[in-house]
Amino acid sequence: MRSRRPKVLHELCGIPMVLWPVRAALAAGAGWVAVVDSPERALESVLPEGVELAVQPRSNGTGGAVVAGVAQLDSAGSDNNHDAPVVVLSGDVPLVSAETIEELVRAHEQSGGAGATMASTVLDDPRGYGRVVRDAQGDVERVVETKTAGDATPEQLQIREVNTGVYVFSADALREALGRLSADNAQGELYLPQALDLIRSSGGTVAAHTLADERLVLGVNDRAALARVRGLAQEAIHARHMAAGVSIVDPWATVIDVDVEIGKDTTIEPFTTIRGATQIGEGCVVRHSYLVDCVLEDGVTVGPFAYLRPGTVLRKGAKAGTFVEIKNSDVGAGAKIPHLSYIGDADVGEGTNLGASTITANYDGRDKHRTTIGKHVSSSVHVSFVAPVSVGDDAYTGAGSVITDDVPAGALGIARERQSNVEGYAARRASESGGASEAGGTPAT
Repeated sequence: MRSRRPKVLHELCGIPMVLWPVRAALAAGAGWVAVVDSPERALESVLPEGVELAVQPRSNGTGGAVVAGVAQLDSAGSDNNHDAPVVVLSGDVPLVSAETIEELVRAHEQSGGAGATMASTVLDDPRGYGRVVRDAQGDVERVVETKTAGDATPEQLQIREVNTGVYVFSADALREALGRLSADNAQGELYLPQALDLIRSSGGTVAAHTLADERLVLGVNDRAALARVRGLAQEAIHARHMAAGVSIVDPWATVIDVDVEIGKDTTIEPFTTIRGATQIGEGCVVRHSYLVDCVLEDGVTVGPFAYLRPGTVLRKGAKAGTFVEIKNSDVGAGAKIPHLSYIGDADVGEGTNLGASTITANYDGRDKHRTTIGKHVSSSVHVSFVAPVSVGDDAYTGAGSVITDDVPAGALGIARERQSNVEGYAARRASESGGASEAGGTPAT
């Protein structure tokens, strides 16, 4: 990935890549889930409650990672079923689904006592993947790596069935094989596929269950692969929302994170990005806007070109219009902020209309303060509310005002200098600067 960030912490549709297989395992009903990490424990802070962290003392391969995971399982106590099948997933194979895991476990249970069942798939272009070599009975004879020239024969390179790195092991068979893994290779690492060979050498069988949809087991080794997987994940997210009654006008021009919730009969127009845990109600319209961790109740309209930042709540029927930015604010039912405004750290009452270029000046250079604007308030254009300040229900503010004191309910607040006109000002400037240009505008230089 050419990054200081661990690969599995790179974001995929709003959450770290590693959380995709973790969530799939939990959804599949796993009784115990652990994530294997390095001693730096970089993944610990993103793990959901109930998921354990197992530390791999040194980077010694996939086999070493599973050794650390099984050791964590064995030390977890009697509440865990140590004889249950052990599913091994990869943090960089994010699209594996709960249904795929359940399907693989069923195949393992129906295999007639196999020590391991690996998930395989058939690729049109299998380059870079280990090839699955089967025996006459259809069981896995071996997995042939293809990383360097000479690893596989020309005949083996013609095999299109590949190892995905997703496995189900019988617990006892796995423990016995892990104890015999060897680091006798150029890298000095323990490789998990060797456990398959050890199970076979002990008289066990290794089954392979071929998955029809190879996209579910695509790995991520670089940013190009991450982009490809992100496209597939986004496609699935869009399909889920549209199946639930959401209109996404142009899915190819729309970004929606995996944890976003959208109600039926809502329309998402092109060039909209909806991030984080944003919740959008029914019957809303979002036009060409950027939303992050905000809440839109039913019947809300947003955009075009609005930016709703974390903590924003738009109540039923509210409007955030063109070039409006809102942050950490609660905008009441039916309230309208039509255009060209910044509303930060504010509470806006129902039915209020804030005119163009309304600003809540929430920061005094050291601290942020809150603005409270009541119900059915009408602010004219170019009004700044300098927090902390409150405006009562049914109040008005005059255009161009800088409101620094509270405005009582039903009052008109005006805070601006009285206009004065200086007659002959242009001629005086021209005289003082030595004469005007022929155009009568900018003084000659």
